Amino acid sequence: MTTRGSRSEKVRRIFQQFDFNRDGGLNREEMSALVVAVNPRVKFSDEQISAILDEVFRTYGDFIDGEKGLTYDGLLRTYDDGAGDVDRDFEALALEMKTDDDNEAASSLALEEASTSSVLERASSAGPQKSHRTAAWAASPNHGIIFDDTWKLVDDLEILIKRLKSKQTKDGKPKGENFDVYSDPGWSRELGPSSEIDKRIIWEESGHDYGVFVKELGALRSRADGSRSREEAFDGHMALGRVLYDQQLFKESLVCFKRACELQPTDVRPHFRAGNCYYVIGQHSEAKSEFISALDAAEAGGNQWSYLLPQIHVNLGISLEGEGMVISACEHYREAAILCPTHFRALKLLGSALFGVGEYKAAIKALEEAIYMKNDYADAHCDLASALHAIGDDENAIKEFQKAIDLKPGHVDALYNLGGLYMDMGRYQRASEVYTRVLGVWPNHWRAQLNKAVSLLGAGETEEAKRALKEALKMTNRIELYDAISHMKQLQKKKLKGNGNGNGNGNDDSFVVVEPSKFKTISERTTLRHDLATALDIRSFQRTTRLIRCDVDLLKKEMNENETPLTYSGTGLPEKSIRKAALESVLRRLLGFLKPETFVGSVKEINLKILTVLDESESGRVDLGMFFAILAPICGGSPEKRKRVAFDSLLWRPINEQQQGATKGQIKRVDALHYIKLLRLVYIPSQGTSELLEIHGGTDDSMVSFTEFVAMFDDSDWGFGILSTLLKLEISDRNRHGKQSCSVCRYPIIGSRFKEMKSGFSLCGQCYSEGKVPMSYKLDEYRFKEYVKESDAMKDKCMWFSLQKSSSGGATTNL
Repeated sequence: MTTRGSRSEKVRRIFQQFDFNRDGGLNREEMSALVVAVNPRVKFSDEQISAILDEVFRTYGDFIDGEKGLTYDGLLRTYDDGAGDVDRDFEALALEMKTDDDNEAASSLALEEASTSSVLERASSAGPQKSHRTAAWAASPNHGIIFDDTWKLVDDLEILIKRLKSKQTKDGKPKGENFDVYSDPGWSRELGPSSEIDKRIIWEESGHDYGVFVKELGALRSRADGSRSREEAFDGHMALGRVLYDQQLFKESLVCFKRACELQPTDVRPHFRAGNCYYVIGQHSEAKSEFISALDAAEAGGNQWSYLLPQIHVNLGISLEGEGMVISACEHYREAAILCPTHFRALKLLGSALFGVGEYKAAIKALEEAIYMKNDYADAHCDLASALHAIGDDENAIKEFQKAIDLKPGHVDALYNLGGLYMDMGRYQRASEVYTRVLGVWPNHWRAQLNKAVSLLGAGETEEAKRALKEALKMTNRIELYDAISHMKQLQKKKLKGNGNGNGNGNDDSFVVVEPSKFKTISERTTLRHDLATALDIRSFQRTTRLIRCDVDLLKKEMNENETPLTYSGTGLPEKSIRKAALESVLRRLLGFLKPETFVGSVKEINLKILTVLDESESGRVDLGMFFAILAPICGGSPEKRKRVAFDSLLWRPINEQQQGATKGQIKRVDALHYIKLLRLVYIPSQGTSELLEIHGGTDDSMVSFTEFVAMFDDSDWGFGILSTLLKLEISDRNRHGKQSCSVCRYPIIGSRFKEMKSGFSLCGQCYSEGKVPMSYKLDEYRFKEYVKESDAMKDKCMWFSLQKSSSGGATTNL
């Protein structure tokens, strides 16, 4: 890893290379040469160069020394802000590090004199002590130490930290944790450098030594509070906070930064650093609040803090992601990329967030831009590969995963996702090898262990798969493992019986797909095959998003308690529409019981299935009333209540809200038909809707009551009659049937069991909906009966025995 010292020296060498007139600054001509030299693959026009230089000189105005131009500190700051990659530029320029200490010292002194800050000139007498400080931030003109007494506080604090570290090391602490296997968080930890932390120090906070340290630290804080002026107290607390933060004493540094916020509420820096501390200790909501305060202060402060805005937007976005608010985070990453077009981390984070909500094409574009700026960005390659896989470009996805692994051989995310890609492609042997590599880096990764077992099973290595499953059982007791074990046992039995192909590759040759006309039911209570297929798809969405756990009354509460301003669409009609980021906040209130990572998955599915239909023009805005009406049928609650809230949501829209007199409480028929059309587009896209408005009166301006609306809603052909089948699944799709397993997929049957009454084989709901039957049972017609619970099958069996006793010579039916 590039240390801060070597990083600074590389920037110094780059600065010297282009400071042609040796005046300690880079003027526009020199900066132009630098921009062109470090981007050899880019052909800039004069207008582009001029625009880039205007942005640099405007953003880093505090580092411009008259006609001399950008100082060394200013160039260092541009790299610290993520505007460029020091290592890449240094290599592109074919520069070498200096080894002559005398020359280095001389050039360093010349540069320091050339870039003297007026802020430092106002400091009491900090020069002599500053000269031997190792922390680069301390000498920074905008974020360093100003007052001499502050240096004394820093000296005393460093002594306390060394004493604590010595005592805890003697006891075997503090411990370090290697973070090389994890993805780069990509966030700006400081206003200055955003250097990566390879080792996380874990301090023992419960011991006596730490208590003594905290007490002595409190005395230092009291000394800072007792300074001669408010500015000096602020300087003291900020310096104490920075030293503590550098030593990863985040909770203690937070106390200092919060006190600095109290002393100077309108200063950006303490809010930003307090936000960093909150984020590191996992308090994402508090971090978000501090970053918002920093953003407000920066925007109110004019150009003084403009160069910090990209970093603030990036860290605010990451804090929002920590709360699961990925769409909102995207807006801040975009803003950071606009403010600083070369901020490759902002582009990478934007691409990753867009991928997280299912915007795959936009994600690929952002990630490719990030990689173009920083080709050795392993995490960007990993996320680009995932996005490519999502759109079906598997060959290029493999290449990108491999690039990420080549750059960081222990990259768990890249290895694990590559294993999943190989599984999807049916390359099971290769997948098992990749999962083995994951376990080499992360031995307790139970999902990798389980997937290794499944991939070995797919490759036909049944015994190896059994051993892998046993290892997974030692890691966790999750139900998925027991289902996998049961599945493996069923496959083994089938192999012994000679009914399968014996290679464990999914039994592709052990079943046939029968046309729908050959599937019959023996009673009206048995769900039709095509209805079950549609209902299973909706139920899958319902479970993935957890909307079934959201009571439909909460939608009504949102409409009643939250004011939504009117907007006007392209047709000139009023709408209660909101941006997707605001809609995400509404969803967070509705699904407040979800953990952030689970909420992200819910938003992704809702975006892909619902928002893409409602925002067909890609304006970024959604009709909130229509959105609530689309959600209502799949939320929790009785069917009557769901229909009522759907109707009320349509009534809440401005087009219906202003009805008076006899039409009050009614909606326009055309509005109801439009809703049902959208409802079917979202949940039943395989069935046509284009003729719905024409057949049922698309230009009819008449009004419909709730009763009429329900009749339209329940229409099995043109409405949403599938709701009755969905309700049955909600009640029964977790029911198990003892040792009964599906005759096709061999998994234990969960949910309804569909029994073929002549041959006696049973299917799970998924195989029944797909028309799969065992190869050994070829019939002209299949007659099925649905058993929601196994007790229903037992009743039929008892009834059959009763019939046997009462009619000894009668014909029997195979149950």
